[in-house]
Amino acid sequence: MKTVVKANMNNLDELVHIDSEAIGNTSRRSYIEQSIEFGRCIIVKEENAVVGFLIYDTNFFDCTFISLIIVSPSKRRSGYASILLDYLMGIAPTEKVFSSTNQTNITMQKVFNKNGFVESGIVENLDEGDPEIIYFKLKS
Repeated sequence: MKTVVKANMNNLDELVHIDSEAIGNTSRRSYIEQSIEFGRCIIVKEENAVVGFLIYDTNFFDCTFISLIIVSPSKRRSGYASILLDYLMGIAPTEKVFSSTNQTNITMQKVFNKNGFVESGIVENLDEGDPEIIYFKLKS
């Protein structure tokens, strides 16, 4: 059974582990911890194990911005990112929801497109030679 809930501090180590599986280090631990503290982190579970999480805020021109979606590498392509996005669209504190991904991240672009997000612009010079594509969706 797949469930989505807000993360709590008991989930921190699990989330950091999943994140480190994806990026190879634990450098975002304090960012994840702070997101949980502010109630801006949601998790998806399979049975009782956390398999992915999403972090968002409202600092992007007073709109909801998804800053991080991470699914355990062994659980990818199973719909977990879509489940997280769908849940967020139901609880987003603003009508407009934005996110972004690198131009080279074709997998994440497909996830956004599949979930009704549309391209809204490009930001150059964040990662050299790999522009960031901004995505947008209205809360329905």
